[in-house]
Amino acid sequence: MPQNNRSSTTAASTPDDVVATRIEVTRIHHYGRNPRRQQNPEYDRIKASIRAGGLDQPLVISQEPGAADYVLHAGGNTRLSILKELYEETGEEQFYWIDCVVRGWSQESALLFAHLRENELRGSLPFIDKAHAVFDAKSLLEAELSVETLSQRQLETLFRERGFSLGHSMISKMGYAVQTLWPVMPTALSAGLGRPQIEKIRALERAARHIWLHRQLGDESLFDDVFAELCRRYDGSEWDIQPLRHALQHEIAVESEQSEHIIHLEIEACLAGRPFEYPSTPEQDCDDAQPKDEPNKLVASSEASGKSTTAYTSPSHQTAPAGPVIEEGESPDNLSNTTEGSAESVTSTRDLNSLDIPSLRRHLYATALRLAEHHGLGDRVIPLEDHGMGFLVTDVPPAELTETLDQEMLAMVSLLWWQLAACSEVTAAPVDVLLNDLDEFSILHRALASQDAELLFSNVWTLDPGHMGCQFWQQLNPEDWRLLLQMMETYRTLKRCAFDAGLALWDTAEGDS
Repeated sequence: MPQNNRSSTTAASTPDDVVATRIEVTRIHHYGRNPRRQQNPEYDRIKASIRAGGLDQPLVISQEPGAADYVLHAGGNTRLSILKELYEETGEEQFYWIDCVVRGWSQESALLFAHLRENELRGSLPFIDKAHAVFDAKSLLEAELSVETLSQRQLETLFRERGFSLGHSMISKMGYAVQTLWPVMPTALSAGLGRPQIEKIRALERAARHIWLHRQLGDESLFDDVFAELCRRYDGSEWDIQPLRHALQHEIAVESEQSEHIIHLEIEACLAGRPFEYPSTPEQDCDDAQPKDEPNKLVASSEASGKSTTAYTSPSHQTAPAGPVIEEGESPDNLSNTTEGSAESVTSTRDLNSLDIPSLRRHLYATALRLAEHHGLGDRVIPLEDHGMGFLVTDVPPAELTETLDQEMLAMVSLLWWQLAACSEVTAAPVDVLLNDLDEFSILHRALASQDAELLFSNVWTLDPGHMGCQFWQQLNPEDWRLLLQMMETYRTLKRCAFDAGLALWDTAEGDS
């Protein structure tokens, strides 16, 4: 046993007293409510540093009245684990007698806030660990203040008074993570699921709940059960929101006996804060859209339908809210930019110029696919890795969209299809090359093979170009607008690079060499 060479062993008696001393490592214990629940990713590096040079700074500890041992007061949990481990491995005295600063005991909440502030300064605490700590602090404060519950705004004030700034909006998100997601998605959250993903899950849940209740598919408790079960099913360390979203769409589509394409568009509109009008008589809507002189071609006249473009109506023509209710602490901005992927992830024009032709093709496909998926056309886009524009539109929009969507939504989907078709050069590329990549039974294959433009136009709503602005550009949500611009910019860059390199993009024999 190493000799006792402490300079002092007297703990401070008041919260403001501070005593410097040396304490046996065996008498120092981890703080039971340590915010960090997972091992520090820097553990091995810190251990090597302490092994080589000892502690750079003393541990800050405290002693509860009547206790014989000490507890960490502000951070230091990783360093204490390492010191205990090194002492067991080496038996060296430098890892037994530990330089410490002893602070007086006040309340347990003061210790938790001290640990939170220390971790905040280091900036390495996972979101879910911080959220758990915040709600542990909430419970402690409620007990210490003898109140049943504290509101988010009261917590914001109390936290600020204790030197830990946290807005009520962030407290709301943390509460959702701890109370709703942690019981059903612990693996994903422990693996590092952060605030942006949690915001998207929350927005998706609200949109799906809104549609579930509006379509009268069951009460809220039934939706809660469905949502929880799907979250458990797709919980994992490599988490992605798409499987969860697709599963929710499928559940709603099955329960409502509706096409998944329609539910996809309905969720998309709800996420973006757009109204979505569901017609009561789809056949009549299609008849209204047929001009007398051209029975096989749909036209873009929103006025002709005589329907409102600002209402969200069910088959019974009952008007519902355009989106989910915003709860305390939430900003409306959070509901308008929550589709999968973020605008910041889109490559800039400067970055595009640094890409080679294969990379540009891949990027163009990825951008087009995301845009298509947002509007129920994801299964109509395939990649072309070694020729063409990197992707291809494989067929006209699904028939159920034409038969079921109201005129405003159908106009937007149809205009998007034509944008995708133009960008993939469906009507401009060599037909013999295109046919190799198309299903011979598809309408697009038949139209191209027979050079039958009327067959194509009768199956895709061909709008007056003058309606492009008001019925497409204006209706896209901010993310889809950026994706559209990015798709066109990538197309231009790819064409320019091919021209500079003397490459025929549709020459399958030449490829990318």
